[in-house]
Amino acid sequence: MNHSGLTLRKIETRAVSVPLKRPVVSKVGRFEEWPMVLIDLHTEEGIIGHSYLEPYISAAIPAIRTVLAAMERQFVGTALRPVDVYQASTGTFHLVGREGISMIASAGLDMAIWDALAKSVEMPLAVYLGGSVGSVTAYNSNGLWLTPVETLAAEAEELVDEGGFAGLKIRLGRPNLADDIAALAQIRKGAGEGVKLMCDFNQGLDYSEALQLCHALDDEGLYWFEEPVVYNNYAGYAELARQLKTPLSIGENFYGPRSLYQALQQQACDLVMPDLMRIGGVTGWLRAAAVAGAAGIPVSTHLYPEFNAHLMRVTETAHWLEWQDWGNPILVEPFELQDSRLVIPEKPGSGIEWDETAIKRYRMD
Repeated sequence: MNHSGLTLRKIETRAVSVPLKRPVVSKVGRFEEWPMVLIDLHTEEGIIGHSYLEPYISAAIPAIRTVLAAMERQFVGTALRPVDVYQASTGTFHLVGREGISMIASAGLDMAIWDALAKSVEMPLAVYLGGSVGSVTAYNSNGLWLTPVETLAAEAEELVDEGGFAGLKIRLGRPNLADDIAALAQIRKGAGEGVKLMCDFNQGLDYSEALQLCHALDDEGLYWFEEPVVYNNYAGYAELARQLKTPLSIGENFYGPRSLYQALQQQACDLVMPDLMRIGGVTGWLRAAAVAGAAGIPVSTHLYPEFNAHLMRVTETAHWLEWQDWGNPILVEPFELQDSRLVIPEKPGSGIEWDETAIKRYRMD
């Protein structure tokens, strides 16, 4: 089906809470289930765009849905031009700020628009964006949380086997350095030689703690240090990046492309990993990736592996895709993994389709 354009008819949102195979245990809390907002963008032409948001806490869902309902009223009956909608929706929030719920809701709408537009011309999103369908290098981020050290070797082995992974995300920042060192030894024992370990501190340290711990771990051969301190302390990150040998990665909390630009201006990191719901959806990602590409900074992803796989195919300095299976239970056909690569299917749009039976099971409202 080929259309000159699509017109918004309505935005439908649903809330689900999906059980996690392995609980998330980090400095920011423990999560047994994963809340998600599912977005179905209905057009007058019959095309439905899908996207989803992962707000971490279920208490944020009503606010997100309220903002999306307001966006429906703002754009109903209008042509779905993603750049125009992005400009208009983010511009609406100048008076209340362009971070937090406002940007998250705008990003969810943007992702659904791009999915619908690619479907309308029967192209995979990567192709619609000017790239090609293929696979993307991925690491497994499904485990190795701040859990008992004695469980980590077996878990690391399982995680590698889930997709022949060449990289694993690990979490460090236990109260005692010796426990982190012991955890590393167990993870390496289970993962085997040559598997890269991306270390995330989940913003769990103050600056002095980060300075001591990162220096203590700097010779451990970790692939990167991720977010040791609060996300917007760019001055602190710049000093850490200057002192450490291990590359420093930040960015899952960049709100919009300008935040990424500001971080790079301050030399606050060596690597970036924007999050789709904060960077501004597909439109925000494309703008941010262009800035990073111009600066020669490698770009990895955070969450949203299905959409991000398409985007990495058109990102100049594409690095690693973070893979989680947290949304798989509500998808008809999760993406395939082959030899540490996520494979984009030959399907129109993003390639996601809801499993309605599962959604009924996990629905919160």
